[in-house]
Amino acid sequence: MRSSSFERPRRGRIALLALVLITSLGVVAARLYSIQIIQHRDLGIRANGQYERLIPVTAKRGTIFDRHGRVLAISLDGASVFVHPGLVQDPRATASRLAKVLKIPAGAIRAKLKSDRPFVWVERKVDPDRAEGVSELDLPGVGLVPEGKRYYPKKTTAAHLIGFVGVDNRGLEGVELQYDSLLTGGPRSFLSSRVDALRRVVFREAEDSPAVSDLYLTVDEVIQHVAERKLEEAVRRSEARSGTVIVMDPLTGEILALANTPSYDPNEYGSFPLASRRNRALTDPYEPGSAFKTVLAAAALDEGVVRPADLFYGEDGIIEVAGTKIRDHKRHGWMTFRDVVAYSSNVGAIKVGMKVGKTRFYNYITSFGFGVPTGVDLPGENRGVIRQPPDWSGLSLSALSIGHEISTTPIQLLTAVSAVANGGHLVRPHVLKAVRHPDGSVEEIQPFLIREVISPETAQTLTSIFTEVVARGTGREAAVPGFPVAGKTGTAQKLDRQTGGYSPTKVIASFVGYVPANNPRLAILVVIDEPRGRAWGGTVAAPVFREIAQEVLSYLAIPPVVPLEERVARRPDEASSRVN
Repeated sequence: MRSSSFERPRRGRIALLALVLITSLGVVAARLYSIQIIQHRDLGIRANGQYERLIPVTAKRGTIFDRHGRVLAISLDGASVFVHPGLVQDPRATASRLAKVLKIPAGAIRAKLKSDRPFVWVERKVDPDRAEGVSELDLPGVGLVPEGKRYYPKKTTAAHLIGFVGVDNRGLEGVELQYDSLLTGGPRSFLSSRVDALRRVVFREAEDSPAVSDLYLTVDEVIQHVAERKLEEAVRRSEARSGTVIVMDPLTGEILALANTPSYDPNEYGSFPLASRRNRALTDPYEPGSAFKTVLAAAALDEGVVRPADLFYGEDGIIEVAGTKIRDHKRHGWMTFRDVVAYSSNVGAIKVGMKVGKTRFYNYITSFGFGVPTGVDLPGENRGVIRQPPDWSGLSLSALSIGHEISTTPIQLLTAVSAVANGGHLVRPHVLKAVRHPDGSVEEIQPFLIREVISPETAQTLTSIFTEVVARGTGREAAVPGFPVAGKTGTAQKLDRQTGGYSPTKVIASFVGYVPANNPRLAILVVIDEPRGRAWGGTVAAPVFREIAQEVLSYLAIPPVVPLEERVARRPDEASSRVN
């Protein structure tokens, strides 16, 4: 009986112990199931985060070519130095050894090694020699990652058009910014880094690099070089403040060259002042002066309020409007409308403007694209300023007739004149010619017609008149032997910010035209800001047009059309005159 009594408590304790063991095993099994099955993914990520890092790297950008496949911007293989501060065993010694190889102050490196962040860049995109030197140091916590480095092999050539990228390889200006998404192909890629048993950083594998596109621009490297060289010579010769040249195909709106001086090297853009990096062709509005008489003449002829042979009296060079006397650069008596344009008479232009009237003139100004962006595919375009007729003063119509009280950009003015050259159609200017996508397919960019601004007949008459500007008027220095040239000079006084009036000495001299006039292949605008000496559009800017046109026509193998003298002699007879 005693034995039986003793066995019952013993069996109870064994059963209790077994129950406790089974329960404990169940808890452990449940915990293991939770860790290994339910929380496996999250805990794995947390564990990886303790010894693995995703390092953002800049993939190679797409290549930028000119219209003939010449390389303007390309990405080269490069490397960047980084550090995991928590893995560095001797910060002072590490900083000292890195400083000797990287040629940067040791103190700057030590400051980065003290960071509480898990990942810090030490130096981005170092040259191959320095990268190899860092690799040979084999320092704990220090690593190298491959990063594409943007390179502009032609240096300053087309700098304002191409633009540049920042240290992260993202576009900051020009085409690089405008088409950044195509050139980068999407989000940046990441490289996985791990730490081995010796606390050295090793790499596992990178995510797939984004697919990038290559761009072909409308610009021609040869034409660009000619434009830049001739512009620099003119600015230096005239001791001017700055200058701009744009060369465009007036039929398609393709920009063949865009040059500004002063310029800069996009490989070292940080070493140049902001003024040198500004794309003045798009960003700097100015009063165009007599070059704007192009729009006035178009409005007057298209509305039928004047005919080429109509007569206007030049008032001996002075006209008074709203109590203000406006002068010509020389005295004129009776002039035909052709003469008014050819000799750029302010008095004659004001009388023509009065015949056109406020509303009609304003409608043509806006139809030609002034006061709104052209839509050119480059960043930073200024829209210019043109007030509406209700806001005009008694002097505004006269001022606008001679190119004042309006601000325009070089790209706006050349686009407007190109509409005359191509028969009356406003075409959107553009710099992208084609895109080569990652799959190898090529997408051609088609010209974009905005609207018709004048009739073909008006455009033809205007071209005839503008050839006389060059043949016998203020633009004679723009004449190109063997080719008929149509164009218009402009000399505009600049506003003096101190006096609030127009400066007697500071002007903007310009010439805008197209060649050959009877079958235009090139539309060219030259703007010279604050030239000294004989600072007229016809003496400062027109010769630059001639020099650029001569070289480019030869380069394009365009044969001469007809001697200039013969073209003038064959001018058709005029219709009967009217006295105004």
